[in-house]
Amino acid sequence: MPKTSVPCPQCHQLVTIELTRLFDTNTDPEAKQKLLSGSANYLQCPICGFQGIYPTPIVYHDPEKELLLTFFPPDLHTPINEQERIIGPMIKKAMDDLPPEKRKSYLFRPQTMLTQQRLFETILEADGITPEMIKSQQEKLHLLQQLLGASAEGLPEMIQQNDEKIDEELFMILSRLAQGSAAARDQQSLVALDALQKALIEHSTLGKTAALEAAETQEAVKELQELSKTGVTRENLLDLLIKSADSDIRLTTIASMARGGLDYSFFQILSDKIDASTGEEKDRLESLRQRLLSITEAVDEAMKTQLEEARKLVNELLEAEDIEKATQEALPRFTQAVAEVINQEAQAAQAANDESKLRKLRQIISVIQSADSSSAHIEFIEALLEEENADNRAKMLEESGELVDDEFMQMLGGLVGQMEQQGDQPEMLDRLKDLNREILRFTMKRNLQSAN
Repeated sequence: MPKTSVPCPQCHQLVTIELTRLFDTNTDPEAKQKLLSGSANYLQCPICGFQGIYPTPIVYHDPEKELLLTFFPPDLHTPINEQERIIGPMIKKAMDDLPPEKRKSYLFRPQTMLTQQRLFETILEADGITPEMIKSQQEKLHLLQQLLGASAEGLPEMIQQNDEKIDEELFMILSRLAQGSAAARDQQSLVALDALQKALIEHSTLGKTAALEAAETQEAVKELQELSKTGVTRENLLDLLIKSADSDIRLTTIASMARGGLDYSFFQILSDKIDASTGEEKDRLESLRQRLLSITEAVDEAMKTQLEEARKLVNELLEAEDIEKATQEALPRFTQAVAEVINQEAQAAQAANDESKLRKLRQIISVIQSADSSSAHIEFIEALLEEENADNRAKMLEESGELVDDEFMQMLGGLVGQMEQQGDQPEMLDRLKDLNREILRFTMKRNLQSAN
């Protein structure tokens, strides 16, 4: 999303951030997460060091929960009529983006939230989240802000003092903040958040445990990869598992990754080895067999659950009135299991000559392929915009292969048109127009070379 310049709330110097005012889950499935995580509109002033959420009017829309909420920061001291002038177009856009059949009466009764706290509570209450849970997340966000403001010398001690409060939820919030900074290309915030994450891993109990688990997992993966170079057999896989039996993490990692090799024949080899053993060795192998049986059972159950959820999702898409739109909205929920189910359904439909089902499946696949393509196009446009040297941009275009196609040009032209309509970022618009002209010259040259 394009950036804009805003005055720092503390020193009033202009700071460039990615500013979002309309959070609409209808058009952006991640809108709720971006708003609640605190990653949206996050500002870190390079002049005075201020860090926090930039105060701006917000409209939140969730058609599934029939929520249309508005919030205008009271410290902006904006008159009511001016508030309505600013918020009105955002509400209209949320309404216009809905198909007519989904425009219900709640859209004409937006709820005004007097505080940001109440805004968050209303959103979370609709999901069944209690005020206690909300308070816990806010406390963790506040702790992260304190840690970010600590000096490099004092940070380890502050982490140790708050060790009991540093849990998985805090790491998740930190990760969301980093994702938001990366999306906004806020390198300064990203560096600060990365440094804090490293410090938490190094000095907190949970961080140290996670680092140890990660190292154990990586070592297990490395050993399995080394084994695969010479060929994995049931016998050498068993030797590796016996060698890794002292570490639950290594054992679980290897058994999970090599689940296909842990079949009846494998356990028969292990049982024969147990029968040929005595004393402590026999006890150790029997314990290993039981642990491996438990791991494979858990892996199988997890895979079964994933496939069931994937099949349910695919069936929902096949039954949707607008398959393409439903698929687009469901993209964040797609996993490898979903891809497997789609392939299974396509094979079954082909065998049964079910053209109707095949047509629907092709629509789903088309959206997935388009999403992959669009993501690559956006990333390449952003990379070109970041590159200031024209010769380097020309080289990037030459090396882009088939990426710069008609769809790419349409997307770039659409971005130019969108920026022209918004009219609030003239510098970005000029850069996009210049880039558009460069790429047009490149494609014309390429087409002439192809014709010759």
